[in-house]
Amino acid sequence: MDILENVKMATKTLALNKLRSGLTMLGIIIGNASVIFLVGIGQGIQKFTSEQFESLGSNVLFIVPGTRQARQTTFNLPKTLVLADAEAIKRQVPTVKDVAPQINSRGVLNYQSQNMDSLISGVTPSFLIVRSFTTEKGRFINEIDLKRNKKVAVIGSEIVERVFNNENPLGKQMRINNISFEVIGVMESKGSFLGTNQDETVFIPLSTMANQLVGRTSPFGLEISFISVSAQDEKSINAAKFQIENLLRLRHKIKTQDDFGVQTQKDILQIVGTITGVLTLFLGIIAAISLLVGGIGVMNIMLVSVIERTKEIGLRKAIGARKIDILIQFLVEAIILCATGGVVGTMTGIGGLLIIGMTTTLSPPISPVIIIVSVGISGGIGLLSGVFPATQAAKLDPIVALRSD
Repeated sequence: MDILENVKMATKTLALNKLRSGLTMLGIIIGNASVIFLVGIGQGIQKFTSEQFESLGSNVLFIVPGTRQARQTTFNLPKTLVLADAEAIKRQVPTVKDVAPQINSRGVLNYQSQNMDSLISGVTPSFLIVRSFTTEKGRFINEIDLKRNKKVAVIGSEIVERVFNNENPLGKQMRINNISFEVIGVMESKGSFLGTNQDETVFIPLSTMANQLVGRTSPFGLEISFISVSAQDEKSINAAKFQIENLLRLRHKIKTQDDFGVQTQKDILQIVGTITGVLTLFLGIIAAISLLVGGIGVMNIMLVSVIERTKEIGLRKAIGARKIDILIQFLVEAIILCATGGVVGTMTGIGGLLIIGMTTTLSPPISPVIIIVSVGISGGIGLLSGVFPATQAAKLDPIVALRSD
């Protein structure tokens, strides 16, 4: 019997038991869809995270306060960095292009009857250059604002919606922690980053932040939350990191453990890439388990089919069917079930990724490799799942099979 005849016979047999065949395929469909969908989501998260870090600015280094242990165990980091450190880096490190010190705090915004809790960032004019931010309307903070401690603010785009009801906010007075500030600019939308919506941030002069909102508490100078630094170019990043670390160790008179950390964009991306890579692998394993369970379901149904069709097998063998013919027939049935389930599952998984791409900020990729691997695995599972039942069927003695009830 040729393979085409086997396929026709297997298709007819499966069509006679539509409900059972459909339920059997359901496990394979769910397994394939899960593999493609979950792995795609994991890859989408990796891609999204990489894009978010790249949006922080090119060739950027971040200097954060506190020891390595403190940064790993507490959210309230000791403020071991001061403004003088940022000024020294700008002045003494030749591989550094620009420096942007920053003070962060939470505050309540008020405008007329509207209130909103927001992140308040005290910054310098160099913030725009280092962090690759741009203003959509008005202007950003300048050196005069900084020197005169002016009460001016540049707000995120979502603050315009939520607090000013989409009115033009330029020139209007809003209150931050009951202190009046004039709105001089609106930032271009940046979206969320690591759980922080950057479009809900208010930027004010760093000097005003220190004198009006948070105060000065360190005897060593003006405490800052962290320092962003841009290197001269990509080749200078490692040299800049080395020089900054040595300079701060000298300034802080460090002999043992650093009370600061210098992280490059690449360092952070590697850490996040490792985490998201493990997440993607974990999601893939979960999906693969569901695919395996679907294969076990195929084996179970094929075993039941062998028992139900014992007389048919005996009759076919009695009129000349060989063991290999019976073996191929049951294998073809199993492969058809898994291959069909694989195709439907693939379409379902791709559809899910397209919906996620259209309705969320994620852009999960549709990987041809994952699709081929997933369908290949489902076909392989069909082959393996059908081997044992098909072998059992091929081994049946025709006389015993014909006599069975």
